Amino acid sequence: MNPKQEARNLHFFFLVFVFYVFLLCARFQPSDATTKDSSAQQVKLQNRRLGSSVVFPVSGNVYPLGYYYVLLNIGNPPKLFDLDIDTGSDLTWVQCDAPCNGCTKPRAKQYKPNHNTLPCSHLLCSGLDLTQNRPCDDPEDQCDYEIGYSDHASSIGALVTDEFPLKLANGSIMNPHLTFGCGYDQQNPGPHPPPPTAGILGLGRGKVGISTQLKSLGITKNVIVHCLSHTGKGFLSIGDELVPSSGVTWTSLATNSASKNYMTGPAELLFNDKTTGVKGINVVFDSGSSYTYFNAEAYQAILDLIRKDLNGKPLTDTKDDKSLPVCWKGKKPLKSLDEVKKYFKTITLRFGYQKNGQLFQVPPESYLIITEKGNVCLGILNGTEVGLDSYNIVGDISFQGIMVIYDNEKQRIGWISSDCDKIPKRSVRGSLSKRIWFDKRAFLRK
Repeated sequence: MNPKQEARNLHFFFLVFVFYVFLLCARFQPSDATTKDSSAQQVKLQNRRLGSSVVFPVSGNVYPLGYYYVLLNIGNPPKLFDLDIDTGSDLTWVQCDAPCNGCTKPRAKQYKPNHNTLPCSHLLCSGLDLTQNRPCDDPEDQCDYEIGYSDHASSIGALVTDEFPLKLANGSIMNPHLTFGCGYDQQNPGPHPPPPTAGILGLGRGKVGISTQLKSLGITKNVIVHCLSHTGKGFLSIGDELVPSSGVTWTSLATNSASKNYMTGPAELLFNDKTTGVKGINVVFDSGSSYTYFNAEAYQAILDLIRKDLNGKPLTDTKDDKSLPVCWKGKKPLKSLDEVKKYFKTITLRFGYQKNGQLFQVPPESYLIITEKGNVCLGILNGTEVGLDSYNIVGDISFQGIMVIYDNEKQRIGWISSDCDKIPKRSVRGSLSKRIWFDKRAFLRK
């Protein structure tokens, strides 16, 4: 080859090489615009992360179990616990091998603390609603708790913190450290045996509530969704991805109440779409209650109207069934509500003062049960008789077949009829391509 031609070829390849290097440098040089785009992307990813949800399958029933529960892993290595879902209380607690008094679970299925108690000087300790003031003489002393429930059951223990392995709906895996109660002394003086679950999943509005803690860590929004079916299934979600973008009936939470319960009001009580004359009642939405409770005035009004409506119907009062205070029997033992629900009318809570207020409708199948004796019983109880004073509680029996949304972000509660037997496979908000992936095995592994 000609030496001059060879030199020209080398020079040409050198220029090509320099130009290629220049392009690579220009491509990967972090310009101001690129830096801004990257920061914006990080914020967007963080927002998407905050917009995700944790979804759990729910099992249980109103009768004969009397509760709905989820399976939740705690610790590292994770250990599986079955917990009652309770929007009526803040504190999550599990039976604790410390050792444990009054526990229903064997020691192998109790939580074992490992020098992970929370000090009494911690913010979450001061945020507890304790039945008595406990002094914090030494800031390093453990944070003790004592919590009581309306059925006179109670739990005493210490606050601990541990990992909660969670698979989010967007597919990511999180292991946040959350605070909960290690309950080493459980009491249940009531006439009914305690549920065999390991403890309570507290979903109330206080600082120690699980939903509040996940929000403070930037993992989910402070929104709780539950959907309980008539067939013993359902789902629970923390986060807002399952909230429908339309069709939900919303009413505001009471902002003038010091209670951490989900209290709404005032409401008017209707029967068969007609007023009962009972108005201005405050209502608490409480998934920790099996049945619905009305104050003495509201309860008596409903009971009188039901009994009046049953005149001439093939149902008569019976006292031989102790399942609930008010029961009726047919000419032969009943097998399902389909046989008798036509004899009963819908009960409605109308929120707001105007006639076009928000309606929470309770059809007969959501306030009646068929007992083992084949009778039909009223699943609405007199709350005044059991010490609830003027409180009115909507419980699990009236939640069946609807999606209930506790939106702490906007201080409101919503509801919409739903098929609670199926966990949604994708988000109903926005694009249908925004899928919710749910791997049941992630929640069942031990």
